[in-house]
Amino acid sequence: MRKLWKTSLVATSVMAAGVLASAADPPPWAYARNAPNQHVEPDDGKARSVPGSTRTYTLKEIRNGFSPPDWHPDDHPPMPDVVGRGRAPDVRACGYCHLPSGIGKPENAAVAGLPVAYFKQQIADFKSGARRSSVPDIPPQALMLKTALAASDAEIEAAAEYFAKLPPMRPGWITVKEVATVPKMTVAGSIVVPDGSGQTEPIGQRVLETATDFARTELRDAHAGYVAYVPVGSIKKGEQLVTTGGGGRTMQCNICHGTDLKGLGDVPRIAGLSPTYVVRQLFDIQAGTRNGPGAALMKGAVAKLTEDDMVAMAAYLGSLAP
Repeated sequence: MRKLWKTSLVATSVMAAGVLASAADPPPWAYARNAPNQHVEPDDGKARSVPGSTRTYTLKEIRNGFSPPDWHPDDHPPMPDVVGRGRAPDVRACGYCHLPSGIGKPENAAVAGLPVAYFKQQIADFKSGARRSSVPDIPPQALMLKTALAASDAEIEAAAEYFAKLPPMRPGWITVKEVATVPKMTVAGSIVVPDGSGQTEPIGQRVLETATDFARTELRDAHAGYVAYVPVGSIKKGEQLVTTGGGGRTMQCNICHGTDLKGLGDVPRIAGLSPTYVVRQLFDIQAGTRNGPGAALMKGAVAKLTEDDMVAMAAYLGSLAP
């Protein structure tokens, strides 16, 4: 596991006040960057286990991006090679980052249940350069780009068909909580985590999404889950923006994403997604780093959004059943 060094999350005091260095700066809490001095526990050869699974893996096996641990095989059908093993050296197994069940984590996308055409278009956008991240060098985004560029048409088709058949998310995978204060955070494993000091600070206008059990998350257990702390009142504000457009601030999301926000045709669901992930996508589309056919349809919807609006919309969407 990773030892959590007691270093503050980048620009914590600035972010807590809801202020950025400039309007174009990506919010650091949404693009978590691991501390440079983060210590990773070496493999000791001992078998690890998680609740509800009869399987065991060593840390070396758990960290193998070309053969991810499958703790809960009953959660999904047999994985195609690209999901379960990938293709070394460049096509990392989809199930490593997005988990075999496809439900994803805050630092990446939930791909379970995505329409086949939408999934394939996103990979095409990565390949063409249309889809990029506003902070491209953080590991989850860099690894996704490397994998997408190297994946063959047959591998993309197999992954798209596999994930499209899976249920979108486990109930309770992400719990959204409105709070005024949060534990002081650092970054480990590409997510924010309490820094161990026991100190708290105002949440400000941030989403701080952390693991309910960091040790199990590091073991890549798809039953561990996350809690997303959001500002008090943000869910109600987000509901107003999402359902009515906020008086011209944006557009009603159900026009494209379906009446229940669980997708419509080739348009993906947005209900129940990681709030951190949602903020990143809204920001990237507004900033122009995420493009492509789907993103083009979103340009007008995000053009007037402030960072506070993005936080509120993400909080509301994350609070919905997937």
